[in-house]
Amino acid sequence: MPGTQTGELAIVMSGGGARAAYQVGLLRWLARSHPELRVSILTGVSAGAINAAFLACHTTSFADRVDRLVELWRSLTAESVFRVDTFSLGRNVFRLGLKLLSGGALTAPRTHAAVDTQPLWGLLNRALNAQEGKLPGIEENLRDGILRAVAITTSSYTTNQSITWVQGRGIEQWERAHRRSFNTEIEVRHVMASSALPMLFPAVEIHGQWFGDGGIRLTAPLSPAVHLGADKILAISTRYQGTRSEADEHVVPGYPPPAQILGTILNSIFLDQFDADALTMERVNKILETVPAMRDRGFRPVRMLVLRPSCDLGRLANEYEAMLPGTFRFLTRGLGTKETRANDLLSLVMFQPDYLTRMIDLGEADAEKRRGEIDTFLAAR
Repeated sequence: MPGTQTGELAIVMSGGGARAAYQVGLLRWLARSHPELRVSILTGVSAGAINAAFLACHTTSFADRVDRLVELWRSLTAESVFRVDTFSLGRNVFRLGLKLLSGGALTAPRTHAAVDTQPLWGLLNRALNAQEGKLPGIEENLRDGILRAVAITTSSYTTNQSITWVQGRGIEQWERAHRRSFNTEIEVRHVMASSALPMLFPAVEIHGQWFGDGGIRLTAPLSPAVHLGADKILAISTRYQGTRSEADEHVVPGYPPPAQILGTILNSIFLDQFDADALTMERVNKILETVPAMRDRGFRPVRMLVLRPSCDLGRLANEYEAMLPGTFRFLTRGLGTKETRANDLLSLVMFQPDYLTRMIDLGEADAEKRRGEIDTFLAAR
């Protein structure tokens, strides 16, 4: 049996679009193996913000909340996230192309992104039990002591800052270089802004500023959990850490198509900083073990366990490419998704039930393989 949990536990979930279904599989294993698990701090960015907000706003047991989250992801389709009809996609592509060819003429029609995410607005309002955009379940969990804080990170296109929106008990705001926090009442618009994939999904207006995907400017993805008082951080990444030989393998036969270039850029946004921040935290913990006197200067050790996929989620997306809606599949192939084996761009928008179910199952299986490590981490003082 798992040992008794100690310390303030934070679950930190990175971005990755549809790949965030992998996080749900890990959460399902946690809920089944540790049904009484107390997660007092939840932070998320991009699609990870959807998972964090869902767990924060439902008021049932941890196991029940995760079960509901699993059902939500298993039921997702591309149509439930963005409009995939020929008219909507064609109009957006036409307007983007015309704006480019017009040289920025003011008379050219304007579109905010490649797809219309109005279906996702409706889905989140229903799934998060929103009331006029607000999430009353978060306040109820805070009042009952189930939750200490939830943090959703966005990127401001207006000011070029990383903004973390925090709702919690007794939380002090923080400010660092190009990133700061604001205490607020988390709403659906914060979640939508955090998950607005650059160029693909439209930005969201909040208090007169336009916000997009939280991973763009977030240089320290683990920092919100630390600022919120976490003693232990369970960080869930969606990036596969391959072997040296896999890293050196060519994934495109010739000049990289736009899909490969965009996938590389988006990986650097969502996942590179996550790995770098985890490495920094490990180094700081080692220094604190070696030089205990540093604790007197305000530093404190924060235990951390990073969980990540055992295989490349981008490559798995190739197996499901043919099942995407016809018009949307036609447009993605125009970007070269059939020319690369590491389809990271495609995996971000692969909202297909069979692909998502496989991600969930993989996450649960990977957690089972690390059962002993996870149990020890949760019980460690």
